[in-house]
Parts: sequence; C-alpha cells; structure tokens
Amino acid sequence: MQESLVRLVDFFGFAWWVKVKTNSPRCTYYFGPFLNRQQAEAEEPGYLEDLQFEGAQGIAVSIKRCKPTNLTVYDELAEPPAKSLKVSVL
Repeated sequence: MQESLVRLVDFFGFAWWVKVKTNSPRCTYYFGPFLNRQQAEAEEPGYLEDLQFEGAQGIAVSIKRCKPTNLTVYDELAEPPAKSLKVSVL
C-alpha cells in the first residue's frame, strides 16, 4: 500500500529525494523516492557510505522534494566517462 502511495506522490512531484553531488567523479545522484523527509534522512547514511566506499570525494547532500528525470547525472565537461567493455556473444 505504501509503495503505491509513494508512486502517486512521486508522479505529482511531491516525493522526497536524497540529492548527492560529488566533485570526483563530477556527478549528481538522486536516491528515492520517499514519502516524507524523515524516511529520506534515515536512508541517507547508507547512500553516503556506498559512495565513499566507491571512492567518491567532495560529497554534498541535500534532501528535497523534486521529480528527477535522471537518477545519475554525469558532468560530461569535467572528465570523460570510463570506457566500458562490450562483450560479444558468438
């Protein structure tokens, strides 16, 4: 039931999101959606821990109501993205 309510609130742009900006890599991450600010605040430490474990630096966090169109926004002007390997199946 709560999941349906969160989807509805998110649809109208009233859901809460954890927005994390990092300087290295130059990215903005959105984590959510959440029904209220308290839920977002409770989950924030886990997201920060994951990013720190991955080596992210210069982390800034905000919790806000929004409706992000992309969950990860890479600043293409800062540095080129890492190349990914393509696997071909024969």
